[in-house]
Amino acid sequence: MGSYVPNTARQQEEMLRECGFAGFEDLYRDIPESVLRKDPLKIPEAKSELEVRRIVEGLAGKNQIFRTFFRGAGAYHHYIPAIVNTVAGREEFRTAYTPYQAEISQGVLQSIFEYQTDICELTGMDVSNAGVYDGATAAAEACEMCRDRKRSRILVSETVDPKILSVVRTYSFGRNVEVSLVPQKNGVTDLEALSAHLTDDTACLLMQQPNFFGCLEPMREAADLVHGAKVKLIASCNPISLAVLQTPGEYGADIAVGEGQPLGIPLSFGGPYLGFMATGAKMMRQLPGRIVGETVDSDENRAFVLTLQAREQHIRREKASSNICSNEALCALRAGVYLAAMGPEGLKNAATQSASKAHYLQEKLVEAGFETAFEGQEFFHEFVTVCADAQAVLKALAQEGILGGLALDEHRILWCATEMNTREEIDRTAQICKEVIRA
Repeated sequence: MGSYVPNTARQQEEMLRECGFAGFEDLYRDIPESVLRKDPLKIPEAKSELEVRRIVEGLAGKNQIFRTFFRGAGAYHHYIPAIVNTVAGREEFRTAYTPYQAEISQGVLQSIFEYQTDICELTGMDVSNAGVYDGATAAAEACEMCRDRKRSRILVSETVDPKILSVVRTYSFGRNVEVSLVPQKNGVTDLEALSAHLTDDTACLLMQQPNFFGCLEPMREAADLVHGAKVKLIASCNPISLAVLQTPGEYGADIAVGEGQPLGIPLSFGGPYLGFMATGAKMMRQLPGRIVGETVDSDENRAFVLTLQAREQHIRREKASSNICSNEALCALRAGVYLAAMGPEGLKNAATQSASKAHYLQEKLVEAGFETAFEGQEFFHEFVTVCADAQAVLKALAQEGILGGLALDEHRILWCATEMNTREEIDRTAQICKEVIRA
């Protein structure tokens, strides 16, 4: 980075002397000799930049690069406008650290404030934090927001992404909190079974919309049911779908969370990603992490600051409900730029195209000989099919440069389509599948 000037060896020696050390080895004088490594590390000798580039390019060349994607399951291939990379790639954003000193961090603070505003508009909620590490973390943190001394049991629908469930269970294990699964029926949460799970010690229900199988859940009915038992509803949402589906605020969710990766963040081999969190005004002080607020300076100019930062995560750690004090600021910036570039109509267009192409893909796969796993269920842009040999289908597609859906077991495949898929890709995929099935 152009503005970063490293210190010289002479300056390093001066700093060591000032601290009372004779040299770098003296930094470790308090470490027992028995644990100090004397022999050199067994690593290759240093190479030139050109040599390193050739080695890395050779390793990267072993990867199979797919040009066509029909896989989702939590990470989605969407179009990213060029301006997202241009803005997020600026040095002042890529190298910025925690904006504790508001006077010199107005740009980063404003970007977070704009992101929070976007998330509130997208979810229909009152307040958003600056984001957390990923969507699974957001869901687990939301569950912790709902617990109190009388109500600590957590309900999770069986249709929630298994990766999210795993993180919720990890959080709960350390706190000795019970996590119970609500069964699914034909691909969606069984509301009758849910009713039986609503006990006096239940704190919250976590549902996903659309759920892991792609099906649309009866969120309004679930909200009415849990609220009748004084239980809170957490909605884990696909943010792109919120351009065309009811928002969590509209169907009465208490907390909205989700994975922000579809909002201008590339797949990137699995991260870094962005967990968004939003809630109503009543639960604002339970939100973990940081919140950026708008104010005015001494000259009445618009300004931005970190608000609610004198939090128990900082000053009363043993009583904290969360240990998150940071956020994925660069990913949040990307999400904010993406939403600004797309606008309401652009986002709605992406969502509509994703849904229509997924429905066309399902039609073509059924014509090719697949069966739908959950008959009669509405879906957004993911769905599950059934066939005799899922792995044979996916292998045949991979040989043609197509990343097929996710195999859920020997017979079921979870498919996904976005605006990035063309009619020609869908037709070709269906033809390959047809040939495998009839072979």
